Amino acid sequence: MHPVSSTCEGAEEGLAANVDQSRAKAIEFLKTSQMKDGSWTTPRTSGITALVVYALIDAGVPVTDPVVAKGLQRIAGYAQPTGEIAAPGSPHASYETSVSVMALVAGNAEGQFTEIIKKAEQYLRGAQYSEANNTDKADIAYGGAGYKAGGGKPDLSNTVFFLDALKATGATEQDPAVQKALVFLSRCQNLESEHNTTPQAAKINDGGFYYNPNGPGVSPAGQSDEGGLRSYGSMTYAGFKSMLYAGLKADDPRVKAALDWISKNYTLEENPGLGAGGLYYYYYLFAKAMEANGVNEFTDAKGAKHNWRNELALQLIALQKANGNWLNDRSSRWMEGDPNLATAYALVALNRCVGRK
Repeated sequence: MHPVSSTCEGAEEGLAANVDQSRAKAIEFLKTSQMKDGSWTTPRTSGITALVVYALIDAGVPVTDPVVAKGLQRIAGYAQPTGEIAAPGSPHASYETSVSVMALVAGNAEGQFTEIIKKAEQYLRGAQYSEANNTDKADIAYGGAGYKAGGGKPDLSNTVFFLDALKATGATEQDPAVQKALVFLSRCQNLESEHNTTPQAAKINDGGFYYNPNGPGVSPAGQSDEGGLRSYGSMTYAGFKSMLYAGLKADDPRVKAALDWISKNYTLEENPGLGAGGLYYYYYLFAKAMEANGVNEFTDAKGAKHNWRNELALQLIALQKANGNWLNDRSSRWMEGDPNLATAYALVALNRCVGRK
């Protein structure tokens, strides 16, 4: 959790105060946009509500705050006997459960959600593609997580939220589920190696990541002339962050290759490879990945040094609307036209622009 009032590390004069003001405006917007039943945007899904509650607690709003407390109770109300934290029959139950676990763990100060979290963790572990559901390690799906247990194919984005949920519950890098996920992460990277012998591995080989390696694979950034799946920003930061969570060190070739791609494509103007598409999800993942990388200054491929916290803070403050929210007015893809979702992503990112106390 990050205190609401803090300072930017190495911040230029006045930026720390501007970050505090920006976060306060975002918090106020989210408090006023909550629906009467405690949800945000729609009561039909727990996902956006969970991301908003997680962002508010992450920003230092107390769990006793009436808005946060109501949101937590709404999330808990989605819990099913199966362990899912989602509306019955939701096609996105695994994703919704992952983000709900993140929110409930953050808000579990009195232990009131412990049993719900335990059941949800068991559900998520069972939903991972592994020997437990007859998925062999040779299968490209192995180790991944999808939108729903047994439904569709696993993808990198859902696998990242799955890992974040496990990490929130206390899973370490040695956890078998985390190590199985690393197998899937490696197969989502454009890097031919002993860890990735998929047909796509060598077609681009630039060290970046894409969405889904199953079958012909999927990348919203498109394909190369040779049929390779193009890497793009949000998934590369997602893959990089998750590999660090899984215990890979700086000298691992997979980490080196990911950092090389990031250094060549460092930008906050767009989601590299996708332009405006998924921009706020990109900021969310950029911030979490840079934080996990443990450096305050990042050097790009041209030798330019970036205080990423300050640069991200300035970018987010410039994009914030007068009423305190953010929304992607250049692309509504992946629901970023919803100000509650975009603001949740942006607030989590902005929280990582402040110094630690």
